[in-house]
Amino acid sequence: MFSIRPSKVTRSLRTTLLWWLLPSAIVFMGVAWLIHGFLLEQMSRDFVHERLHQEAEFLERQVRQTYPDFDAALLADSYFHEVFHHTFALRIGDRVAFSHPSRQDKFQPWLQNPQTNFLTIEGDETGASFLAFRKAFEMAGEPIVIIVAEDYSLLADSQQELHLWTAVVSAALLLFLVLLILLAVHIALRPVKQLQRELGDLRAGARDRLSLYVPNEFEGLIFELNRLLDTLDTRLERSRQGMANLSHSIKTPIAALTQILADRDTPVEGPLREQMVSRLVDLDSQLEAEMHRSSFAGPQAGKTAAPETQVREIVWMLGRLYENKQFHMETDLEQPRWPVEEHDFSELIGNLVDNAGKWAKSEVLVRLTQSQNELVLEVEDDGPGVEPSARAGLGSRGLRLDEQTEGHGLGLAIVRDIVERYNGHLVFSDGRLGGLLVRINLTKT
Repeated sequence: MFSIRPSKVTRSLRTTLLWWLLPSAIVFMGVAWLIHGFLLEQMSRDFVHERLHQEAEFLERQVRQTYPDFDAALLADSYFHEVFHHTFALRIGDRVAFSHPSRQDKFQPWLQNPQTNFLTIEGDETGASFLAFRKAFEMAGEPIVIIVAEDYSLLADSQQELHLWTAVVSAALLLFLVLLILLAVHIALRPVKQLQRELGDLRAGARDRLSLYVPNEFEGLIFELNRLLDTLDTRLERSRQGMANLSHSIKTPIAALTQILADRDTPVEGPLREQMVSRLVDLDSQLEAEMHRSSFAGPQAGKTAAPETQVREIVWMLGRLYENKQFHMETDLEQPRWPVEEHDFSELIGNLVDNAGKWAKSEVLVRLTQSQNELVLEVEDDGPGVEPSARAGLGSRGLRLDEQTEGHGLGLAIVRDIVERYNGHLVFSDGRLGGLLVRINLTKT
């Protein structure tokens, strides 16, 4: 007993799945967290910008209503401080006013530029950072600039805290997702463990076939394994039967011959010698037949033949043997190789063409065609043919329709054995050349 281990170390299916799924889950959660931070920042800024824009519009209406008067107390109104909590700056011509005089130095330079846009004003000594909207317009030719600003650092701190909590929740979800992946991989690979156990039971003799209660992805594999087991059982049974038949058939003749040769008083000559020679010839024929049967025990997995090449060689060789007869070959075979063992196919075509050559008057035709999933082999001759009533017995072991023709009656029997091993079909009929047509269909299984 020996075992074959792959020379190259391969990664297990479980490792391959985890190798792809776990990093993918981590990357997915990381990207989702980054996108969340970006969207949160963008939504916060959009919200603040919209609010600043609305407040600037409100303040503009107040200015237009009081113009040309300049009411600096407008910005110190309790309404602005209690409702908006923002910083305001206003310039009308050369006159300026601030809601928070302590921030005058920070906002004073921005009032000098009469443009309407959003601004980011970096923090002061308190660390505050402002988002601001500057609105510029004119009344009676006098430039007016309004700035409304909000301390964004407070909102940014809240936003960062929310983003950190999101990271904690994401990590928890990622851990849960990893556990789900491990569980899913374990459940998905359970049939592989089941198959491994059943193969062990099969080897130990605890079961004769593999269970078909498996996921759809494994049905084809299990079906083919069971078919392989059927084939091996059939081949083993036939081999055993062949050995039993051989042992039973030669035991009595060998015992008789041994008894005759052991008797020193019985001379081995004349009719007795001829009878002994005849029995030895019969034993030789039986041994030859059983050797053929053992070699035809069944197809070997993964072996293929080259039908066109082998037929061409047989036709050429028999053409040299039967010099007064013509051997032709026709083929439209598209597939160069066919799932039949080379030795079996050589025996098959050799016996058919040789048999046709013996009976042909002048011509033998071999035709190879392919019909969907079948290899079709036809051999016909222009000989006398076989009566339809006698065709049913063709291929029976030892049957010879004409004792005058050389042979042992094994050729067609061997052909029938090979065809049966490959689940093919063998048909005898009248050929177009006037003789017997042998047609064989071999499926690609």
